[in-house]
Amino acid sequence: MDALAQPHDLIDWILRHALATDDLGGLLAGICERLSARGVPLWRASLDLPTIDPHFRALTHKWWRDQPVTVGTFLHGPEQEQNFQRSVIYHLLSRDLEEHRWRLEAGEGAAEFELLASLREAGGTDYVMRLVTFGDGGSVVRGFALSFATDRPGGFSGTEIEAVGRLIPALGLAAYRTSAALTAASALSVYLGANTAQRVLAGEIRRGEGERIAATILFADLKGFTDLTERADALQVVAWLNEHFEAIGAAVAAQGGEILKFLGDGLLAVFPVTEVGRFPCASCEAALRAAEEAVAGNDALNAERRRRGEPALAVDVALHFGEVVYGNVGASRRLDFTVIGRAVNETCRMEALCDELGRSIVLSEDFARRSARETIRLGAFGLRGVRGERIVYGLA
Repeated sequence: MDALAQPHDLIDWILRHALATDDLGGLLAGICERLSARGVPLWRASLDLPTIDPHFRALTHKWWRDQPVTVGTFLHGPEQEQNFQRSVIYHLLSRDLEEHRWRLEAGEGAAEFELLASLREAGGTDYVMRLVTFGDGGSVVRGFALSFATDRPGGFSGTEIEAVGRLIPALGLAAYRTSAALTAASALSVYLGANTAQRVLAGEIRRGEGERIAATILFADLKGFTDLTERADALQVVAWLNEHFEAIGAAVAAQGGEILKFLGDGLLAVFPVTEVGRFPCASCEAALRAAEEAVAGNDALNAERRRRGEPALAVDVALHFGEVVYGNVGASRRLDFTVIGRAVNETCRMEALCDELGRSIVLSEDFARRSARETIRLGAFGLRGVRGERIVYGLA
C-alpha cells in the first residue's frame, strides 16, 4: 500500500490534466484507472457539479469499470427538485456533512435511497460520497460531489478510502478550474449567444472592437404586448412573454441563427453569411425558414392559449440583408456585444409595415433578390428615421 500512501505522481497527473483540458470525464476516468492499477477496487465513481445554466441544475459524470465515462444532466423543475431532495447528495447537504459511507453489503441506505438500492442489487458492497465546497459559499462555482463504490466483498478498507481522500485537494483545484471555465462559457452563451460568447472569451472585450460583416438580419415583434401589460399582472405577462420567445427562439436556433438581444416584446437575430455572392443565399434561406417556423410555432402557442382562456399575441417578422458592424458598444464599464448599422435600423423599422400590409413576414429588396423563394413586390415605403423609400416584398 506504499503507492497509496505516497500519491505524489497521481496528484501531479491531476494538476497537469486540469491545466491541459476542461475534460472532467477524462479526469475522472484517469483517476479511477490509476487508482484501480494501484489496487483500489473501484467499481463505479461519479463527479457531480452544479451549474447556473437555465436548462439544467447540474452536470454528472459517471465512470464504471471497463466502460467509458458518461455525462448527464439534472434538470430544473418541481419534479426534479423532489428527486433531488431524495438523493444522497441532498442527504449530506441537509445535514451539513462532508462525507458519508454506506455499507451496501449490510443493506445500509437501500431503504432510503433508490440509487443505493439499485447499486446493492447490481452487486455493490460499499459506497462513499464526499462533498467539496469552494470558498465560503459566496462563489458562483460552489463545489462538487465525488462518490466511489466497490463490488468487492467486505467493501473498501480504511486505507483505500484514505488514499482517495488524499487526492481531494488536487481534484478540488482541478474541478474548480474546469467548473469556472464551464460556468463562464455557459453564462455568456445564455446571455450573449454562443458565437458572441466565444468571441468575448477569446478576448474581444474592448469598447470599439468589432468588424464589418455581411449579415442576414431577423427582427420579430409581438403585437398587442403593450396593451396586455396594462391589463394583466406583470409576473404573468413575463411568463407569457417567455412562452412566445421560446417558440420564436427555437425556430431561430433550429436554422442556425443567433439571438443577439431581446428588445421589450421583440428580438433581434442574425444568421451567419459564409458566401456573400452565392445564389440562393444559404443564410437568407435559413432566416426565411426560421421566420415561417416562428410564425407557425407562435400560432400554435396562441391556439393553446385561447383554449386556456388566455390572451394571444401574434408575431410580425422582418428580414433584411446588409452590412453591419459586429462588436462592442457601450460605456467603459458596461458593454454590449451586438450588431449596429443602417441595415439593423431598417429591419426594425420595416417590421412596422406588417400591419399596414396585412403580412406576418416582410422582406427587404436586398433580401428578396438573394432568396430562391417566389416573392411579390408590395410597394415602396418610407421608414421612420430612414432617408428615402425602401421597396418591400412579401412571400407569393
